Amino acid sequence: MTDVVLVTGGASGIGAAVARRFARDGARVVIADLDEAGGAALAEETGGVFVRTDVTREEDNRAAVEAAIAAFGGLDVVHLNAGAGGGGGVGADFDLERYRRVLAVIVDGTMFGMNAALPVLASAGGGAIVVTSSLAGVAPAPLDPVYSAAKHAVTALVRSLAPAWAESGVTINAVCPGFVDTPMIAQVRSRIVEFGLAVTDPAEVAEAVVSIVAGGGTGEAWLVQAGQTPVPAEFLRVEPGRTGPGTGG
Repeated sequence: MTDVVLVTGGASGIGAAVARRFARDGARVVIADLDEAGGAALAEETGGVFVRTDVTREEDNRAAVEAAIAAFGGLDVVHLNAGAGGGGGVGADFDLERYRRVLAVIVDGTMFGMNAALPVLASAGGGAIVVTSSLAGVAPAPLDPVYSAAKHAVTALVRSLAPAWAESGVTINAVCPGFVDTPMIAQVRSRIVEFGLAVTDPAEVAEAVVSIVAGGGTGEAWLVQAGQTPVPAEFLRVEPGRTGPGTGG
């Protein structure tokens, strides 16, 4: 059984489904989110704790990790799930505020969460980090290129950090769902369905996160689509010590 699980963006959507899924297995959950009402209600439902967290602030990420340790005496799994969409594109569609917000939540939030959690997990002998990326983090997403760029960045971060922390007993992976039935797509859900695209239930993503943690692999990006078995994305791999694409200056 997993003992203590911290979920950022845990008050709704994928994060809430993950918190509920781990709690069902007996884990103690820490819900980190800006939504105080939703987070507190879920914490009460799951027997966990809520900590108000703005993932774009480094100190808030550290405080969330510290809250898990203070409440439950340790930390085993961290799901870095907080996200934001609607970053737009370039040219007439470029909006500096939206651009910076999406990158801050997705990229900074993931980096700050990693930086807060990795040393703690390693010092305890190991643990698992799962980052919510997206199919847009392994393939082009022309309708929201800024979001896609941010998700590609966190997928690359997962794959790059995983080998360096493997000897510490910490696994680092990404879960990459397509469209998920969350508040983030609420305004466009009907159009997505009209186009014949599948919408995944958050519970399916939660099952994938649990499986990723239990599987013990690292450095993988798992593709999750409605009604399909999750599969790891295939990437070009460069062996340590050998040059390859992207290694030059």
